[in-house]
Amino acid sequence: MSLESVHVHPIIETMINLTAGAIGGVACVLSGHPFDTVKVKMQTFPGMYRGFVDCSVRTYRQDGLHGLYQGTMPALVANVAENAVLFTCYGFCQQLTRTLYGLERVSDLSDLQSATAGSFASVFSSLVLCPTELVKCRMQALHEMKVMGKTSLHRQVSTWSIMRSVMQTEGPQGFFQGLTSTWLREVPGYFFFFGGYEISRTCFTKTGQAKGELGVVPLVVSGGIGGACFWLAVYPVDSVKSRIQVLSMAGRQAGFLSSFINIIKTEGFLALYCGLTPTVIRAFPSNGALFLAYELTRRALTNQASNH
Repeated sequence: MSLESVHVHPIIETMINLTAGAIGGVACVLSGHPFDTVKVKMQTFPGMYRGFVDCSVRTYRQDGLHGLYQGTMPALVANVAENAVLFTCYGFCQQLTRTLYGLERVSDLSDLQSATAGSFASVFSSLVLCPTELVKCRMQALHEMKVMGKTSLHRQVSTWSIMRSVMQTEGPQGFFQGLTSTWLREVPGYFFFFGGYEISRTCFTKTGQAKGELGVVPLVVSGGIGGACFWLAVYPVDSVKSRIQVLSMAGRQAGFLSSFINIIKTEGFLALYCGLTPTVIRAFPSNGALFLAYELTRRALTNQASNH
């Protein structure tokens, strides 16, 4: 029996999406965090490193493996919270899109309609992602901020130290530095993310087979393609967001548009793509793991719920 033909109570379905999204978030972080650390460092200080390998090696020599996993705790919180909210809202938005188009089942949605639902869902997930990602980015780029003399914080700080510093110097609103940039990244980005994922799954689905019946390899590849589509579409926006969130440690930064224009004027357009290589490489294992964990958890919980 395919997953599309299984019917569960809407509240139970919401809890299933919430749980599956959270587990997917954990899988995403554990499989790709070192690449994310290198990305943030290269985005924020593009002139400090010659490339992906140079940044990775120097970080490892400076702080060991711990340096590459700096900010793992807020990253886990960020991804668990974001994906739990994202996939829960994705379920709601799929139902809303289905209703708007007068379709009988969610499985009748086209790939582009599913992509639109994912884009809507990201509006809500950004609200929980922005504060946690700000803490993560600051922890990841703390060494570079010390080198540049832009912070007095010690390199080996905890998540709580960063949070306490934000509260003391900027207040609660400080956690939402870069929210506009986050929305500008997430809303179009998740259209390409879910669009790439759903189109890939469609390509893997054989005649007479349901998408929910796909195996491990098609899910991992489809997730990786979705992640790569996301980053290739919105990477310059993410670069601006990272700078705003990290450099705001030294004082309040200009808004997204002013920061964007300033980077182009002073460093050129290519500076916005610094760190793209580790990001695209990371997209395949991390997003493949995300969707694999999400889909397998969702299938297991849905089948279990339907048997009770």
